[in-house]
Amino acid sequence: MRTLILLFWNTIYPVVVVLASPFWLLKMWRRGGWGSGLLERLGRYNCEAEMEKCGGVYIHAVSVGEVLLALKFIKKWQTQTKEHFVLVPTTATGMAVARENAGSEVRVIYAPLDFPFLIRRVMDRFEPRVVIMVESELWPNLIYQTYRKGIPLGLMNARLSPRSGRRLGKFKSVVKPFLSLLDHVGIPEREDLIRWQEIGVRSEATVLTGNVKFDSQSVVRPQKRDEFGAMLAQFPERPIAMAVSTFAGEEEYLAKVFESIGAQAVIVPRHAERREEVRAALDGKMVLRSRFEIPSGDEVFVIDSTGELRDWTAHADVVVIGKSFFEKGGQNPSEAILAGVPVICGPHMANFEPLVSELKAAGGIRMVENREELKAALVELLEDSTKQTKAAMEVISKHDGAMMETIELFSEN
Repeated sequence: MRTLILLFWNTIYPVVVVLASPFWLLKMWRRGGWGSGLLERLGRYNCEAEMEKCGGVYIHAVSVGEVLLALKFIKKWQTQTKEHFVLVPTTATGMAVARENAGSEVRVIYAPLDFPFLIRRVMDRFEPRVVIMVESELWPNLIYQTYRKGIPLGLMNARLSPRSGRRLGKFKSVVKPFLSLLDHVGIPEREDLIRWQEIGVRSEATVLTGNVKFDSQSVVRPQKRDEFGAMLAQFPERPIAMAVSTFAGEEEYLAKVFESIGAQAVIVPRHAERREEVRAALDGKMVLRSRFEIPSGDEVFVIDSTGELRDWTAHADVVVIGKSFFEKGGQNPSEAILAGVPVICGPHMANFEPLVSELKAAGGIRMVENREELKAALVELLEDSTKQTKAAMEVISKHDGAMMETIELFSEN
């Protein structure tokens, strides 16, 4: 069965790549990907193979969120050992963040396209002792070619939402032949463990590690930055209501609510390149972080940057989570919680279950259904949020130690 699936994949995937390449290249251009080493996706590098360090840890991430998580993981691991790392982002924004923040002991390259000959070329070049995929990144040739070379392979922080579990379950006969090849799967929640095993991961490969993203012991908590504070000080003195990782429609909706209660609206769009779309949605009444100018009065402050969200949350008086009002799935509430800031979300947070349900039950997050509930929650939390922030930290603390558990899982090879 695995052979037939690979045959089909290796026939269809090149066609998809060719057809999608104009759109992909346009997206890369918009996100600043030109000149950043795109030939690496075809296995072409700017130094000879003999110059590469071999035998390290190969970490396959995708976009900014996965790259930031991988960087935290790497930095913590480096305090335990002098291990060499190869960090492998997929997107231009992920690559930019990786290159800006990775140290000299981390080799950063673009992820090769999932062609068997390219995966073999990369594995021969770097000869990793272990390959780690961040969260739920599953690529048939990456998995199979790594397995064929006898390199231990696994997933870290392998979240699997009920929706994704149901979707993959419909294709169990397709995914099981590859999931069964995984040597280690670090799983954040017991519910995730059951779902992974149901679709084909061997029980002996699964380890309940806790969620690395929520491990307050092993991550640098959000910190206020003088640069950010100086910008915010230019706006009228009032409470700061911050909407984070927003999607289309949420910017104008949330900005109007924030303004209606007398708060300073700060919007952090999920994708910085949407700045002009956001400008149009706000009728131009905004100040951009990337081209900062002194506000005239009641403008919305739009943070159009990449990789800074964590520390911006430390400057908020209340945080509202994007992708939870008009889009579905939600975004990660943990950074705001670790900053000691109260969190409000819309009704669509399925991607962060069971955490959100636990937070709701403990009174650690406020979920609202409509504009009036949002207004009421904002007013209440801006007056006193002590009880909610304390409850949220108590829920998050159950994941303390997840980073070290994950490092130990992959150090055994």
